[in-house]
Amino acid sequence: MSEQFTRTELLYGKESTEIFNRSRVAVFGIGGVGGYTAEALARCGIGTLDLIDSDKVVESNLNRQIIALHSTIGMYKVDAAKQRIHDINPNCTVNTYKTFYLPETADEFDFTQYDYVVDAIDTVTGKIGLITQAKNCGTPIISAMGAGNKLDPSRFEVADIYSTSVCPLAKVMRKELRVRGIESLKVVYSKEVPLTPLPSAETDPSSSRRQTPGSTPFTPSVAGLIIASEVINDIFKKNIE
Repeated sequence: MSEQFTRTELLYGKESTEIFNRSRVAVFGIGGVGGYTAEALARCGIGTLDLIDSDKVVESNLNRQIIALHSTIGMYKVDAAKQRIHDINPNCTVNTYKTFYLPETADEFDFTQYDYVVDAIDTVTGKIGLITQAKNCGTPIISAMGAGNKLDPSRFEVADIYSTSVCPLAKVMRKELRVRGIESLKVVYSKEVPLTPLPSAETDPSSSRRQTPGSTPFTPSVAGLIIASEVINDIFKKNIE
């Protein structure tokens, strides 16, 4: 194991850091939450990362996404993340998929290959597909609930989906997962009541599209780092039992 992981080894032990190096984690959604998750996993020594996102970096990402720099505008987010990860750990294997995950694209991914799956996407249909596919394969998954329109990073917590409250996305997910017989799901969510974003140039009052959510550097980053810590700690616990 490279010297760069010695501080991690002091807490988890040499054997566990070697297990991290042999682990493969898929991160679906490389935005405000998923970008921080992917980078933290790389810094912990996860040996293989699969990054899935079809979007490119745009200027409005600069206020909150760790992969967003003026030098990366126009790049696919997965390519920008891969570049950063290889600058952190050149030995990390990074597989990129410029794919928008939906039930129609689910067959592109074999979840039995993964030690853990991170759901950091923001469409309900995609989230339900990810969760169902992971549960069917017996692969651990953690899901991010809503981080947009919130200001207080201290309000985030880890819970089972059926113990959540306040979060509008979590409410929808509870209903949909109950219908599908999903009995449990680890999530990161906040009880902070989301704010109503102010009107902006991006908002067309005549449009039926939902209003663009507001965000800061604080909330998505904290949610992403909590997710990464849960992934690392679960892999650690599994291998010391």
